[in-house]
Amino acid sequence: MAYVPGVALLAALAVGCSAGSDGSASDADSKPGGPTVTTAPPGKYRTLPAPCRAVPGSTLKDLLPGVAELPQQQQEKAFRGSPTVTYDTDRKVGCSWKSDAPDSTRNLSIDFERVVSYDPAVSDDDRARTLYAKKETAADLSGVTTPPGPPEKPAGSTAGEETGTGKPGDEGSAGPSPSASGSSSGTASGTPGAPGGGSEDLRPRVLDGLGDAAFLDDLLTRAGSTAQHRTVSVVFRTSNVIVTVRYGEQPALVTKVPDSRELQDKAQALARKLAEVISE
Repeated sequence: MAYVPGVALLAALAVGCSAGSDGSASDADSKPGGPTVTTAPPGKYRTLPAPCRAVPGSTLKDLLPGVAELPQQQQEKAFRGSPTVTYDTDRKVGCSWKSDAPDSTRNLSIDFERVVSYDPAVSDDDRARTLYAKKETAADLSGVTTPPGPPEKPAGSTAGEETGTGKPGDEGSAGPSPSASGSSSGTASGTPGAPGGGSEDLRPRVLDGLGDAAFLDDLLTRAGSTAQHRTVSVVFRTSNVIVTVRYGEQPALVTKVPDSRELQDKAQALARKLAEVISE
């Protein structure tokens, strides 16, 4: 067996390690053009407003008639609202209010949802856009049919005679037949494009000028012999936040139909205020 001096052996080992190290570096450098992982940008909003303080007091007084007639302590409790129970207030919050007046009951609720994408390849905005699209699809706005043109009504007719929105599935519309209900809806809403109609369309529809995308739904229901209940929902998305406003009325009299125009106007006005609150 050949004898190798200790110094020579150490020198040989040093040369071998150096060669191996250079080889690894060379292998790493020999992989140009490898895939570059890019993370989608986060959403614009990182927090949500306090929902029960998001609606101005003056607005609540207008939306909740009857509360102003209560004793001061009860007024404060009613205007304070009831926070929605959620398990992650960083992602979803809400609040609701209710007023009971002699002639009707009003309900109001708002919900804020901050969308976060856990897929690094999908941005928060894109994820929010997908969720919003599902809500709009569920509202079935495309299923709204154009009601037939209504006959001319004598002067002095009021919007309070309105019976529906023309949306299939709405119950409680006055009139003996669907066509009669459609005619009444056309008269009240002024459906554009229908003979004899006015200029305003009160049917469920996509809204312009509210957030990045928005729609309005209007549902009139009646269970058995109880009074008719109308709920107007306005849903809009701004960046990675989706906001839902629901405003409803149930008159005390079973023969009275809630005014669609009033509820829609007030729900939209509130939604625009909330869009400003989010952007602050």
